[in-house]
Amino acid sequence: MSTSDTDQDQVLIVEDEPKIARLVADYLQGSGFTSHHLAHGDAVLPWLEDRRTRPELVMLDLMLPGTDGLTLCREIRQRWPEVAIIMLTARVEEVDRLLGLELGADDYICKPFSPREVVARTRAVLRRSRAASAPDQGSSDLILDEEGWRALADGHDLGLTAVEFQLLKVMMHSPGRIFTREQLMDHMYRDHRIVSERTVDSHIKKLRRKIAETWPEREVIRSVYGVGYKYQPEE
Repeated sequence: MSTSDTDQDQVLIVEDEPKIARLVADYLQGSGFTSHHLAHGDAVLPWLEDRRTRPELVMLDLMLPGTDGLTLCREIRQRWPEVAIIMLTARVEEVDRLLGLELGADDYICKPFSPREVVARTRAVLRRSRAASAPDQGSSDLILDEEGWRALADGHDLGLTAVEFQLLKVMMHSPGRIFTREQLMDHMYRDHRIVSERTVDSHIKKLRRKIAETWPEREVIRSVYGVGYKYQPEE
């Protein structure tokens, strides 16, 4: 299933359930995207290698015949880091979600989902991906580009995932306010799925590490023992 190759953004849908793949493809096409469909995990890497122009985004099911989605996510991220990845899955366990994001997925959507939500997430991920590849903007501050879903420290893109960006955004909008882990989880996962507090700690650790790569002398996200975290810019 595909439309003709044009200047439209191209999305590869890797999904073994025909009805889901067809529904997503129809909505993407109706929203101005060019879609392609593969149903078997083993076909994905050869297909990408043979393409003269690779898709801007791969929509990747977790459970696939042949090569599984997590393995494909890791391989795509290593070979073609410019390609954005959204993972689709019916599995909502914490370990799957964390592992998928750690392997380089830009977003993670759980089934069942609204096809309109998929289109909206696709647009958001592509905006962030394009903004990340844009020239750095000179600045001596930490700036949120909410339209492009990126954070800039001294003009350098921090390369945040969707979850990391959301965490930073929530805290930066209320500097000095202490957020409990539960409050941060509510902002991270709007569907109120059950995750452990260690999930927040894991994302905060990665967020701090990315900030420290540009600002090793600053600590703007601070732990409040026994409570949670806060964003505290330097005086």
